[in-house]
Amino acid sequence: MIAPPRQDQPQDWRDRFFRARDGLRLYYREYGDPASDRAPVLCLGGLTRNSRDFDLLARRLAGDRRVICPDLRGRGESDRDPNWRNYRPEVYLDDLRQLLCAARLGKVILIGTSLGGVLGMAMGVAMPSALRAVVLNDTGPAFDVAGIARIIDYVGEDEPQPDWEAAARHMADRFPHLSARNDHIWQRLVHNTYKLAPDGRLHVNWDLNLSRGLKQLVRSELPDLWPFYRSLRNVPVLAFRGAWSDVVTAAAFDRMAEEKPDLIRVTVRDVGHAPTLEEPEVEAALHDFLRDF
Repeated sequence: MIAPPRQDQPQDWRDRFFRARDGLRLYYREYGDPASDRAPVLCLGGLTRNSRDFDLLARRLAGDRRVICPDLRGRGESDRDPNWRNYRPEVYLDDLRQLLCAARLGKVILIGTSLGGVLGMAMGVAMPSALRAVVLNDTGPAFDVAGIARIIDYVGEDEPQPDWEAAARHMADRFPHLSARNDHIWQRLVHNTYKLAPDGRLHVNWDLNLSRGLKQLVRSELPDLWPFYRSLRNVPVLAFRGAWSDVVTAAAFDRMAEEKPDLIRVTVRDVGHAPTLEEPEVEAALHDFLRDF
């Protein structure tokens, strides 16, 4: 049974806001001690995802380091952009510049899922001095066309659900390969996806206009992302791929290793796009990777 989100749980993060260059009010969660001498972690989610996805990971890491989890514009608690044409990577990168300044972050370990990882690679070109290390979660410089088409298909849809059980059934039907290996993780996925609206129904927690920006990007000539990936040649990188991923192919994952011989790779069994970062093999690999920073 999928219960409503509990309101009595202790809050282990601090709610923060900052202003984008165009005035939008953008949100991030801050975990851990800002004065820690360990490298801070910046967690960036997928196209429609938000800061809540990283809550369990952030709690684990916050014991000895600072963790920042933003909601990109149009997602979660951040403002929706009245101009849908701003839902594009260049604008997101500028927002991240403002965040790094507002949160007084120096070099960060970037953990990026899907779009978040693409932005991490772009930072290697636009803000190379900001990256201490990078974790790419089911993302890279090449994508399967079928996977992108599937993403475009659902981003612009909002099928309001009457309750949390119905929302869970809808997600299970729509995304049969979601990585949810136990009920606790599954409940979090559902709660992180929907938000109770004034009409008493559960709606997706992102701006449906994200699909317009994505379709415009796909219709134009997509940039070659391999130079962005190569910008990380001197940066330690750990990459995860879901074994059933329809976004990052096995061939692309192999080429990533050929282009960067020191790349650390982990294929997560029985998982599609994208691993939740709560899988035991992912947790172990992250622990080993982060302990030197």
